Amino acid sequence: MNRSTEPQRLGDEELIGLVADMDAGAFEVLYDRHSQAVYSLCYRIAGSRSLADDVCQEAFISLWRSGSRYDPRRGSVRSWILSIAHNRAIDQIRRTTRHDARQVHDDGDALAERLPASERTDAEVLRRAEVDDTERMLDLLPGDQRKVISLAFYSGYSHSEIAEVLGVPLGTVKSRMRLGLERLQVHMMEGAER
Repeated sequence: MNRSTEPQRLGDEELIGLVADMDAGAFEVLYDRHSQAVYSLCYRIAGSRSLADDVCQEAFISLWRSGSRYDPRRGSVRSWILSIAHNRAIDQIRRTTRHDARQVHDDGDALAERLPASERTDAEVLRRAEVDDTERMLDLLPGDQRKVISLAFYSGYSHSEIAEVLGVPLGTVKSRMRLGLERLQVHMMEGAER
């Protein structure tokens, strides 16, 4: 590849090769092309601008440091960058949740001590039952429908991002989502009638 070629004219796979060689110009072009999608994903997952900014920055720093790890057989550069951002956002949420849980735990211990043990146990049993019911209903769906619903609701991907990650047309993602949600609704109605 000719190093004098303008980075803007190169494809993502060529650019990521240059990023692996620490080419700042190639990195800047990749950033310009994908930062908006990365930020949107981070914002949807993190739920705040400041966290999304931090996570977006972490994702691109990771890209800069690990550009040589990109494997074109596993998907497009954009999908790879989005998966890095997704993983960083989930990590950030876990860190924040653990921190918040510690604070709530400290405050909540006093409150929990005021509730009778039977009420605390009942509430936990109900919460766990709801989680189990949801997982059981998702398991009843065909794999392709379960996958798009999980990516959308648990991972925060948009329909177009799911299409790119799975390598299927956007219409296919929307169909699978609609059919899966309809089946879930039927399962929930059947469960309520019992």
